[in-house]
Amino acid sequence: MRKAMISAAAAALMAIAGSALAAGGVEIPKRDWSFQGIFGTYDRVSMQRGLQIYKENCSGCHSLNLIYFRNLTDLGYTEAQVKAFAAEYEVQDGPNNEGEMYTRLALPRDRFVKPFPNDNAARAGNNGALPPDLSLMVEARVGGPNYVYALLTGYADAPAGTALMEGMNYNKSFPGHQIAMAAPLSEDGIEYEDGTKATIEQQAEDIVTFLAWASEPNMEERKKMGIKVLIFLIVLTGILIAVKKRVWADVH
Repeated sequence: MRKAMISAAAAALMAIAGSALAAGGVEIPKRDWSFQGIFGTYDRVSMQRGLQIYKENCSGCHSLNLIYFRNLTDLGYTEAQVKAFAAEYEVQDGPNNEGEMYTRLALPRDRFVKPFPNDNAARAGNNGALPPDLSLMVEARVGGPNYVYALLTGYADAPAGTALMEGMNYNKSFPGHQIAMAAPLSEDGIEYEDGTKATIEQQAEDIVTFLAWASEPNMEERKKMGIKVLIFLIVLTGILIAVKKRVWADVH
């Protein structure tokens, strides 16, 4: 189902070729990411900073419906830390013995808590716009992490003579250059727990790394399995070649 959701979202967007994304006349440059390539891995420290950005800047509008609190152990947190993080939120549960629903502190087994109870409430709180779920954002967008990074760093003052519709913001990397979401990042707009300087570029890199993991949390395991299979096939090929030579050694 997860792959089907990714495919459906990606199919709704234009296909591109080459090293950059050209969408609505917008060029999206490529960047080097730690998680790309056959040996690529997620940067745990960057992901932890990205989680902090999501929690402080994004979670008020955007959900992460496919992520459980327990998944945060992948970021390098201990089970105790994950339990403490989950306990900062409340979830609805029930019914109890009286048949009534009730609220309790979230547990690691729970999904991330949605910022709004339903889509209508989300639209009402965002001037009619529906903030998308971020669980598959990186995988579902043409250009993947490069597009999301460019979008987050693409906010700027509208050029002279550009008329923005009411409630819209100018973004040089967004097709049409008008986007309902206000700039979510600002220079030193967050105080990183590890002391890293919070430039807009650094924040964008960290949240994109976190969202890349959210989109494909099993990527590292998949790559490890692929490497093991490749090594097995190389060894098997060598054995078959050696057997062939031995069998046919006396044939002239």
